[in-house]
Amino acid sequence: MNPKPTLVGMAVRNLTRSRFRSGLACAGIAIGVFAIAALGIFGNVLAVEATSTIGEIGSEVVVTPNGEEGYTSIPETVVDEIERATSGTPSAAILTASGLAASRGETASVTFYGTENPGAVFEASEGSLPRVFRTGAAVGSEVAERLSLRVGDRIETEVGSYRIVAVLQGSETQISPVSPDEAVVVPETALGTGGGYDQVVLSGESGGGASEAADAVRETVNARENRVTVFELSSVVEEIDDFFSLLSGFLISLGAISLIVAGVSILNVMMMSVVERRGEIGVMRAVGGQRGDVVRIILIEAVALGVVGSVFGVALTSIAVAALYYLTPVGASAVFDPGTFFYLGTAFGVGVAVSVLSGIYPAWSAANEDPVDAIRD
Repeated sequence: MNPKPTLVGMAVRNLTRSRFRSGLACAGIAIGVFAIAALGIFGNVLAVEATSTIGEIGSEVVVTPNGEEGYTSIPETVVDEIERATSGTPSAAILTASGLAASRGETASVTFYGTENPGAVFEASEGSLPRVFRTGAAVGSEVAERLSLRVGDRIETEVGSYRIVAVLQGSETQISPVSPDEAVVVPETALGTGGGYDQVVLSGESGGGASEAADAVRETVNARENRVTVFELSSVVEEIDDFFSLLSGFLISLGAISLIVAGVSILNVMMMSVVERRGEIGVMRAVGGQRGDVVRIILIEAVALGVVGSVFGVALTSIAVAALYYLTPVGASAVFDPGTFFYLGTAFGVGVAVSVLSGIYPAWSAANEDPVDAIRD
């Protein structure tokens, strides 16, 4: 004697009756889950890569003369005020000029930066930047390449002849408030300080530290009048984050359209299944089956379609993520960011949820069918 089939067994049997139709419904869910997860991960990878490229820009503050109030430079006294107000935060007062540099008969147009503390702004790819810059010069990567310069060579400039102590990292590896590529950094005395400085750069240990330093400058230096303009580079990072959040939301919305279409497909499968099994459901009700049993069977079918389709969708997305890592220069930190697993889990959950929602009406309709009418038809 065959044991009484369970509700799960009955649901599985019903689905296997129409394998092709059930397979199409699962495929629709898989595609929708893949679309949501893949597009969400794509947006997240772009955001992580952009943030990585920006580097520590969010921890820097640039102080410049307030031209609207008639200030064209930052006097030494104001620089001293800034340093006292931001004690403990590395800073560099900078003079700027344009000119020519030459070596071995080659000439290049460069931007001169005069400062006593270049390490607060620049990083060296070759050589080292001294803590107190008194002698020598540091050159940007493009200047070094154009003039065939290395650490220890000499460079002739409009502001003097210097031995090169460092070659600066290029802008492709760091973002700085001053451009390092075509720079020649020299001691500030080479450019003169009588007229004041063009800018002061503060480098905090974090974005929060930079904000505190910026607030301290505003409260002290600008206490009576706005002598300087304080620009927090973290605001650029925030705008970029907002943009990528908007982009991710847009991409996920596009993916959601596919999942909605898949939900309609499951609704159609469930409704056709209910119509085809109308008599069977009527007999089940006539011999004592409860409305709740009918509802549970059909919802189990919907859940099964959703789970199977979502599993395939997550599997497809995982393959795409692996391909993104192996076939593109995108780094592992971006591809395997926690956001990737968040979108995989979210897409799986949404796929199952859409399937369940698509099965609610067919389940309700079947459960409320009059058994006598169902058997008669």
